[in-house]
Amino acid sequence: MFLKKDGRDEYRHAGSLDAPDEEMALVLARESYLRRAEGDRLWLVCRDHLIVGTPEFISPNSDKPHRHNDGERIAHRRRRLREKEH
Repeated sequence: MFLKKDGRDEYRHAGSLDAPDEEMALVLARESYLRRAEGDRLWLVCRDHLIVGTPEFISPNSDKPHRHNDGERIAHRRRRLREKEH
């Protein structure tokens, strides 16, 4: 289940539930996750319709540390260059 506030907010995962049919799923979602006006819009997704990426499909992107650069290597290089100048 996904909720969204009106405006520019994105849909966010709010939780999951089990229900015997779609109508009951909507009622349970409203009563369980929207009691305090946490969202203005609601998406419910049936588990039967999920598309799941297998580990083999995902693995080509798992070894790309250059995409997660925290700047430490650049900061270290700049520090080293400054120390050489002095």
